[in-house]
Amino acid sequence: MNKQSGTTTEDTQQKITRKVSVAVIGAGTAGQNAFRQASKIKDDVVIINEGFWTTTCIAVGCMPSKLLIAAADRAHDANNSSEFGIHATAKINGKQVMGRVRDERNHFASYIKKQVDSWPDHKKIAGRAHINKKGLIEVNDELIEAEQIIVATGSSPFMPEGWADKLGDTMLTSDTVFELPDLPKSMVVIGAGAIGLELAQAFTRLGVEVTIFNRAKRVAGLKDDDINNKAIDCLSHELTMHLGSKITDVGTKKNEGNEIAFVEYEDSAGESQQWQGEYVLVATGRRNNIKQLGIENLGVELDDKNRPKDLSKKTGQIGDLNVYIVGDANANIPLLHVASDEGYSAGNMVCENTEAAYIRPPATPFSIVFCSPQIVNIGRSLPDIQQDSSLEFVIGSASFDNQGRSRVMGVNCGLLHIYGCKKTDRILGASMVGPDAEYIGHIIATAITNDLCVKALLDTPFYHPTILEGLRTALRDVQYKMEIPFQSQDAQEDNS
Repeated sequence: MNKQSGTTTEDTQQKITRKVSVAVIGAGTAGQNAFRQASKIKDDVVIINEGFWTTTCIAVGCMPSKLLIAAADRAHDANNSSEFGIHATAKINGKQVMGRVRDERNHFASYIKKQVDSWPDHKKIAGRAHINKKGLIEVNDELIEAEQIIVATGSSPFMPEGWADKLGDTMLTSDTVFELPDLPKSMVVIGAGAIGLELAQAFTRLGVEVTIFNRAKRVAGLKDDDINNKAIDCLSHELTMHLGSKITDVGTKKNEGNEIAFVEYEDSAGESQQWQGEYVLVATGRRNNIKQLGIENLGVELDDKNRPKDLSKKTGQIGDLNVYIVGDANANIPLLHVASDEGYSAGNMVCENTEAAYIRPPATPFSIVFCSPQIVNIGRSLPDIQQDSSLEFVIGSASFDNQGRSRVMGVNCGLLHIYGCKKTDRILGASMVGPDAEYIGHIIATAITNDLCVKALLDTPFYHPTILEGLRTALRDVQYKMEIPFQSQDAQEDNS
C-alpha cells in the first residue's frame, strides 16, 4: 500500500503498530466470510469492526422482519377466516409480539457471536477504521499496514436531509423499528420498496393504523407494468397507500400535550394534505457505508452515489488494486446470498486461492419481497429485454385469481409473467406477485442458472393440486407463443 501512496517504509516505520497480509474492514456477512477464508491460508489476518459483531440480516434485516411478519400472519389468519366458517378475533399483546421478535433475533445472533468469540482476540479490533493518505489503516490507537484490504462495511438506512432533526424520537428506520417496546397505534411508512411493504403490512395486520407514501406509482421496484398494477390491486385490499405522492415537509407538533409526528404531502392529484400520527418509518432504501472510510486514498474511485468504479462482480476487486469491496459496501446487489458469495470469493482471492475464489458464476438476479401476496423478480427485467433489439421474446402469463389451490386456500390474487426467448427456448426472466412466489421464483432461478429450456421444465412433474401448477400454466403459455409466427410483443398483447 505504501508504494501506491508514494511513501517509503522509512517514512512510516515508527508509526506503524502492525503489518498484516490482509485486513478486513467490517464484520457482517461478507466480512466474516472473507475473514474465515483468508484465515485458512494466512495467519496474519485482522478484522476491524465498528458496532455489533453480527450481520445486518440478523440484527436489523431479514430475521427480525420475518419474525414480525410471522406474528402478523397469525393475527391476520385469525381475523380473516370467516369465509371458511371460522369466526374469531385475535387478541394481540404488542409487548409480547415485539419481545419475541427481539428474543428470537438474539437467539439467531448468539450463533454468530459464538463464532466470533472463537476467533483469536488479537485478530479482532473493535473500532472505526479510517484509511489515511499514506494508505494506512487508522483505528483506535493503532496504525496498520495491510498488503491487501477487503472492505465489507455494509450499509445504513438512507433518509432525506434534515428529517432526523425534524422528527426526533418520532422517526423510525429499519435499524430502530424492532426496538419498539410495544406496538404503536399509528404509523406512516415512507417508501413502498421491499422494506416498506413488508413492515407496513406486518404492522397493519397487528392492528397498527398504517399509511404508505411513495413518490412513484409503483411498489417493490416492479418494472413490469402489469405485475405492478396487479400488486397494487392485491395489496390495496388491506393497505392504505398514497402512491404518486410528494412529501413536502415533516415534523412534530403538540396534540393534547403529546408530541406527534406530521407529514405534509401533495397527493397524486396535486392537492396538499397532511397526515398525523405516532411514528414516521423512513424506508427509503439503504446506502453503503464507505463515504467516511477514506477509500479514495487507496486509489478507489467512487461515482456520485458512492458506488465503486471498476468493480469486478466476481471477486469485488477494484481494477488491479489490492483492494476488494464486497457485500452491501459495493452497492451492487444488496442481498445476503450475494454478500456471502462475494466475501467468500474475496477471502480466497487475497490469498491467491483463485480456484476456490471462483466458486460459482455470477448469481442469477433474484429478489423476493415477503409481503402477502409475495413479489419476486428473476433474471432480466422486461424493460431490459425490450431494449435489446436482437431478442425475439414472448411473455407467458398465468393469473392466480382463479387458480385451483390458490382459491382453495383463499389466497387467490396474483399474476405471473415469464419472459421467454424464441430462438433459444430459454427463460430470460420473470416477474410475479402471488401466493408461493418465493418457491416459484426459486424454480425459475434454477432454470435460468442451469440453462434449462422451457420444454425441460414442462417435462418435470407438477403435483396436483398445488399453487405451483400456476407455473406450468405460464410455461405452457410461453411454449404456445413461441410456436406461433413471431410478431412484436405489442401486437401479441393486442390480439390476446
